[in-house]
Amino acid sequence: MKRLKGIPVSPGFVIGKAFVLHSEDSFSVARQTITRDDIPKQIAHFEDALTRTRAEILGVRKHIASQIGREHSDIFNAHLLILEDRTLIEDVIGLIKSENCNAEYAFANVIQKYFQAFLQIDDDYLRERISDIKDVGRRVLQNLYGAEKGVLEKLKENVIIIAHDLSPSDTAMMDKTKVLAFVTEIGGPTSHTAILGQSMEIPAIVGVDQGTIEVKNGDRVIVDGTHGFLIIDPDQKTIEEYTREEKRFTELVTELEKLRDLPAETTDGRKIILASNIEFPDEIPSVISHGAEGIGLYRTEYFYMSRGDLPTEDEQFHAYKLVVERMSPHSTIVRTLDLGGDKFVSTLDVPHEMNPFLGWRAIRFCLTREDIFKTQLRAILRASAFGDLKVMYPMISNVDELRSANAILDACKGELRVEKIKFNEKIQVGAMIEIPSAAITSDILAEEVEFFSIGSNDLIQYSLAVDRVNEKIAYLYEPTHPAILRLIKSVIESGHRKKLPVGICGEMSGDPGVAVLLVGLEIDEISTSPAMLPKVKRAIRAVSFKEAKKIAQRALEFSTGSEVRDFLIAKLKSIASDLIPE
Repeated sequence: MKRLKGIPVSPGFVIGKAFVLHSEDSFSVARQTITRDDIPKQIAHFEDALTRTRAEILGVRKHIASQIGREHSDIFNAHLLILEDRTLIEDVIGLIKSENCNAEYAFANVIQKYFQAFLQIDDDYLRERISDIKDVGRRVLQNLYGAEKGVLEKLKENVIIIAHDLSPSDTAMMDKTKVLAFVTEIGGPTSHTAILGQSMEIPAIVGVDQGTIEVKNGDRVIVDGTHGFLIIDPDQKTIEEYTREEKRFTELVTELEKLRDLPAETTDGRKIILASNIEFPDEIPSVISHGAEGIGLYRTEYFYMSRGDLPTEDEQFHAYKLVVERMSPHSTIVRTLDLGGDKFVSTLDVPHEMNPFLGWRAIRFCLTREDIFKTQLRAILRASAFGDLKVMYPMISNVDELRSANAILDACKGELRVEKIKFNEKIQVGAMIEIPSAAITSDILAEEVEFFSIGSNDLIQYSLAVDRVNEKIAYLYEPTHPAILRLIKSVIESGHRKKLPVGICGEMSGDPGVAVLLVGLEIDEISTSPAMLPKVKRAIRAVSFKEAKKIAQRALEFSTGSEVRDFLIAKLKSIASDLIPE
């Protein structure tokens, strides 16, 4: 028996037979020398492969739209844009002409350069976009070679897919009745593959090192999508343990589904708004199905991250309007773009920074590039006419930034009035509290906004001076650290003194035990990933506000984060033991 650790991206437990999908995208292609007379034929061969690939992707998009929903099919638009990239096409044709080589070799050579360029980018989100390029590249080569496709569509039995990587189209075209779970060696929680896996609601793990090497076709494996474990050739005791866990998980999911339309309310009547964090509009069905009462954090960077140009005002307006209308009558909080640091579109001439996460990013970038900021603000304001939309600024560090941002917002309002374009004149403006200076001066910032949202991920990272993706110091990333709890308490109190609602978003808010603590600290809104909402609601509905306040008070008395964590686990076990894994 062997146990491998990865990143859980879709919860659940399953035991089954492994189907190892070996990587097809090494793009190692033999060079063939052609005559000058053959060049036009090779170019035509390449262009024909592009045409057939485009038809395939359009077919996949249509299939996904009918099977899962239009919102999930839109991610294949990026694939179509790659096929239409004139630079890529001209580079391939140029190589065929200059080196008298076959189209397969020229294309593989050019696409490999694209891979290497993306691998050099120091940003997880952008690196994950390489799966889109690989997917398109593999399809084009298959069409150039006339290779067989659709391996995952022709499965004969129920299997667990183990792969180096799964392209979005592979994942989307899987027969859900045959695929029990999937595991990949690379990828992250923001990849298209992860999003599609969650929408299919099957257990999934990414980032499992050596998975395709350690597992052989037909091996019996266990996928623990809740905790991120792949267990190879499990012994009988482990099988029995996970069989019980799988049954328990299924029963819990069934019970939690009953809470979907019930409020997140303590036993003595204290109501908390439970909202969801999203990055893509195609996450809305999951948000609704898990009973969210709004969008507490709508990240908007993706408009800028997967393209070489800047998004237009109309493009953003239609996306925001879609989300606002679908979430009505609940509210949607749109965070203005957290672009900058190492997240830039290629059209922007931005100097390299030694420490981009402490550099020219988020609101700092927006206040400098007012043209980009105003385009987004105008789109947000226009969408506010169609539902309860709120706007929130990220990475605020001082009151001057807030005042400057609001001045630009007021200017946008003035422009729309002159143009006689409708918007919500009373649109609420909020600040994200994710920098220690903002937390400490939250009483001052409260004078300038209508609400606060505590961005726990960055607040923890900046307060504790720990890079949460650095495995060597990951143990220092403690959401329950006394300093973090004190900062959160201070922000909530500052907001409430000015009658402002205070919410929190980030990974810590998805922990049911921490959620009870937050209720005790008198948080007004908790926003987390859709899949975690039912568990958080279950915990809140199992405790009284009076008891939650006692839990919070006791937690603040501990000296270490580990003591707080152990205390919260013990308390959760006493009020909602079904939420504690065996």
